Amino acid sequence: MCGCTGFLTGGSPSLAELRGQVMGMADTLRHRGPDDAGVWVDGEAGVALGHRRLSILDLSPAGHQPMHSACGRYVIAFNGEVYNHLEVRQKLEAENCKNPPVWRGYSDTETLLTAFSRWGVEATLQVVVGMFAIALWDRQSRILTLARDRFGEKPLYYGFARGTVDGDAGRVNGTGPLLFGSELKALMAHPEWQGTLATDALEGYLRFGCVGSETSIFQGVAKLPPGCLVQVSPADVLASELPSPRVWWSAQQAAREAMQAGRIEEPEAAISVVEQALGQSVRHRMLADVPLGAFLSGGIDSSLIVALMQQQADRPVRTFSVGFDDARYDESTHAEAVAAHLGTEHLTLQATSRMAVDLVPHLPELFDEPFADSSQLPTALVSRLTREHVTVALSGDAGDELFGGYNRHLWVPRIWHQLKRLPLPARRALAVTLKAIPSHRYDRLMQLGGRLLPSQLHLRTFGEKLHKLAAVLASPGERALFAGVAAMNHQPAALLAGQAPGKASEGLFPALQQFTGVEWMLLMDTLHYMVDDVLVKVDRASMASSLEVRVPFLDPEVFHTAWRIPAEIKLRDGQGKWVLRQLLYRHVPRELIERPKMGFAVPLDAWLRSPLREWAEDLLSTASLAELPRLDSRQVRKLWQAHLKGQGHHAQQLWAVLQLLAWQRRWQPGLP
Repeated sequence: MCGCTGFLTGGSPSLAELRGQVMGMADTLRHRGPDDAGVWVDGEAGVALGHRRLSILDLSPAGHQPMHSACGRYVIAFNGEVYNHLEVRQKLEAENCKNPPVWRGYSDTETLLTAFSRWGVEATLQVVVGMFAIALWDRQSRILTLARDRFGEKPLYYGFARGTVDGDAGRVNGTGPLLFGSELKALMAHPEWQGTLATDALEGYLRFGCVGSETSIFQGVAKLPPGCLVQVSPADVLASELPSPRVWWSAQQAAREAMQAGRIEEPEAAISVVEQALGQSVRHRMLADVPLGAFLSGGIDSSLIVALMQQQADRPVRTFSVGFDDARYDESTHAEAVAAHLGTEHLTLQATSRMAVDLVPHLPELFDEPFADSSQLPTALVSRLTREHVTVALSGDAGDELFGGYNRHLWVPRIWHQLKRLPLPARRALAVTLKAIPSHRYDRLMQLGGRLLPSQLHLRTFGEKLHKLAAVLASPGERALFAGVAAMNHQPAALLAGQAPGKASEGLFPALQQFTGVEWMLLMDTLHYMVDDVLVKVDRASMASSLEVRVPFLDPEVFHTAWRIPAEIKLRDGQGKWVLRQLLYRHVPRELIERPKMGFAVPLDAWLRSPLREWAEDLLSTASLAELPRLDSRQVRKLWQAHLKGQGHHAQQLWAVLQLLAWQRRWQPGLP
C-alpha cells in the first residue's frame, strides 16, 4: 500500500522545478507510505510522478517507485496490491519461453510493468486481481494513463489546478497543470492550486454524508470511477479539457453476466461455492512479507473472514477489535468469544469517549473531503491499535452489499408490499401519527418492552428508525422508498440557503434493466454506498496509521459467485446473508453469532450534548457559519437547538453539517 501523485503540464518547466513540486505533493502522503519516497520527472514532456511506499511485498530496493519497465517505455507510480501477481508472472513466462522476462525483484509493481509492456494496459487490467490506483507514463506515445481497480478500493483524484464547471458531463475542465493523487491534499500542495468549492455537491453530501459519484468537493476535480481508466496527452492539458474516463470493468455488467451464467438454485450448493471462492480470496490476501492480522467485530462477515484465515494458517491469526465504555455500542465481548472459539491471538482496544473526542478535530485532515459517517471514529481507533502490531489487516467489508446484509434489504420489499395497498392520504396520516410521539419516547418503550421480545428484534435506536419510516411513507415507489431509508437526511435542501426544493427521491438512483427488487438494491449499495462511504472510510482511517486493509469479499470471483445466487437464497427465513450465516456455522456455534446487527456505531447523540458540545458550538457560531454562506444558518441553528432539547434524533444530520464546517475551516476553499 502506498500513495501516488503527480502532474502533467503540457509545457517544459525546469527539472528542478518539476522535482520540487512533485516532492512537495508526495510529502503530504507520507502517512500512506512511511518506508520510502521517490519521484521521477521528464522536463520535455512536463510530467512528474511522485510516490510514497509502504513496503508489503519485496522489501528490498527492487520495489522502489516510481519504477521503470525493463524495456524503458513505461514509468509507473502504483498504489495498492496485485494478489495474483505470481500467477501473472507464470503466464508471462509461459507465453515467452524463448524470451522470458528477467526479473529484478519479486514486487507486484514489476509484474504490472512487464505485463503492460507485453500485453498493453487494458488487457493487463482485465487479468490482474487486486486493489489499486495507477499512474502510468508512456514515454513513447507521451500518454499518461490513470486507472483504478474494479470496486474502487483505492482512491484516485484528478483535475486541473484551477478547475471549472464548464463542459459536458463526464469531462474535467480547467486551466493550469493536470494534477492527480491518492488524496486531495496532494493536489492542494501544488503551487498553482486554486480550489473552488463545488456547491452543487452539497445537497448530495448532506443527504448521504459523503461526496458521492465521480464528483469531488472541488470544482473541476473528479474521482476516477471504479473499473475505469483515463488517458491524457499534453495536448489535452493545453486544451484545458480532458477525455472522459473509459470503462474497463463494470460491476453492473459483471453482475448481469453472472446472472446469465447459470443460477445456483440449491441452497447447499450456494454455501459450498461461496466457501470455495471466498477461501481462495482469503488465501491470496494473506500473502505478505510483513506481519498480518484481521479486524474482528464478532459479526458475521469479520468472523467468517477470520475463520477462513485460521483454517489456512499454521499459527494463531492475530485479530483486533475495539470496545467502548458505553455498553450499548460495545461488541468487544462478542469478538472475544469468537476469537476464543477460533483460537486466534486477540487484542481489544478499550476505547473511551475521551479518545474518540480527541480524534474528532483531526478528521478534516484524515479525510480532506467532508465525510460524515461517524463509524469513521472507531475505524480509525481500531486501525491505530492494529498498526502497533501488524502492517496488513483483512476486513469483512462488502459482505452486506454482496449477500444482503442491511436491514433495508429485508424491510423495503416488506414495507412497500404493504404501503402500496394504502392510498397516499392514508400514508401521510400515518406518518403524522408516528411523528407525533417524540423519538426518545419510542426508545423508552423499546427499553421497557424489549425484555419480552426476541433478541433479534431489539433495536438500539427504535425511535429514530420509526421517525425515518414516517419520513418515507409517502414514497411513490420502491426505488424512492429505498433512497429514503438509505439517506441520512431526507430534506438536505432545507439546510441550504436559497435552495430549490431539492431532488426527488425517486430520481436519486437509476432504474436498471434486468435488476429489480432486492437485486437492484444490492447493486445500488455496491455502486454507491460501498464505494462512496464504506471504502472511503476504511481507506482513510487505516492509511492515517499506515495500515493496509485488504477486503476478501471484493474479489471478482467472489462477486461472480454472489451474483449467481438468487435473492431468495441470500435473504431466507427472515434473515439477511443467509448463505454467509450457514457457512459461518460450520466454524462458529450459532449462539456466538445470532444477535441484532449493531454496526460500528458511536453514541453521537450524547457526545454532541456533552464532550463535543464546545467543539460543535464553536463551529456553529455566527462567525463560523458566515464563512460558508451556502448553509442556511437559521435552519442549522434551529436543528442544533432541537437536538440539545432532546426533540428528535438529529445527530447524524448535525454531524454532516459539523464535518462540512470543520473541513471548510481546515482547507479554506474558494467560494464561487
